[in-house]
Amino acid sequence: MQEKIVLYKKVADDVLAMLQQAHRVVQFDDINADNRAAFMAELQDAAGLIGASVKIDASVLDHAPRLKAISTISVGIDQFDPADLSKRGIVLLNTPDVLTETTADTGFALILATARRVVELADYVRQGRWTHSIGEDCFGTDVQGKTLGIVGMGRIGGAIARRASLGFGMPVLYNNRRPDPAAEKAYGARFCSLDTLLQSADFVCVTVPLTPETHGMIGAQELAQMRPGAILVNISRGSIIDETALISALENGRLRGAGLDVFEREPVAPDSRLLKMPNVVALPHIGSATHETRHGMAVCAAQNLLDALSGNATRNVVNPEVLTRLPT
Repeated sequence: MQEKIVLYKKVADDVLAMLQQAHRVVQFDDINADNRAAFMAELQDAAGLIGASVKIDASVLDHAPRLKAISTISVGIDQFDPADLSKRGIVLLNTPDVLTETTADTGFALILATARRVVELADYVRQGRWTHSIGEDCFGTDVQGKTLGIVGMGRIGGAIARRASLGFGMPVLYNNRRPDPAAEKAYGARFCSLDTLLQSADFVCVTVPLTPETHGMIGAQELAQMRPGAILVNISRGSIIDETALISALENGRLRGAGLDVFEREPVAPDSRLLKMPNVVALPHIGSATHETRHGMAVCAAQNLLDALSGNATRNVVNPEVLTRLPT
């Protein structure tokens, strides 16, 4: 049976065609103040919803009484309340596997760029300051052989561990909800407490999902435990780290630098003190942002939604308890 789908993100033509072959699609390239009322009106008789980067909370869902499934073009689900969706009988699907390697590339790029001061020294050249052979004022710090601590050994954490261990000879420590025997066997990773990781690692990379438990998990107390001169990298969500505490740790020299793809508020304010620090590499949340990966995510999300609406969802389901209530 053909249903109505509301698409709230611009996607490639072939992805749109996938959806249109099976259902009626109403498309919004994005949601803003000018079209939000129209978006809400279209939800009234929609069975499926697909998109990204828009908060889908009770105020939105109350306008969607027939909604059966939401497919987010992302791995993160912090724009949703899965418990509320389950109460409403709405299945939530995401795209975890397709972006793993690309996001891990971003994480390791931040490790290298921060350690070797790549952005700062590229600006040094562009500004015409390279007038003689460089001295210690342009030196960075080694990555190879240093200890990497990974906070959250999920798919992305594991991909970073592989790059670190096999590519750069780095001992890997990790903190996770539970040990990961596969990572320990493949990469020699060692499970430890968060305190031990922070006290021992030269580089700390944050890859945990944002949940009520991980919100603010790296604050002033945790930053104070990090080794003097350590580097902090965050490719997860900005709210996992207390930015005010991070700024203090950078300004007082406790940390050598930080590589940040995410911030507490996005886009980050142009006057943020983080952006005034040469030892901070700041990116505009590009974790999975390559042509290939973003297209793959959209295809995955579209297929997830088609499967859910036909009663065949078997993968990438965030709240599987709802599946028994969907049509078969």
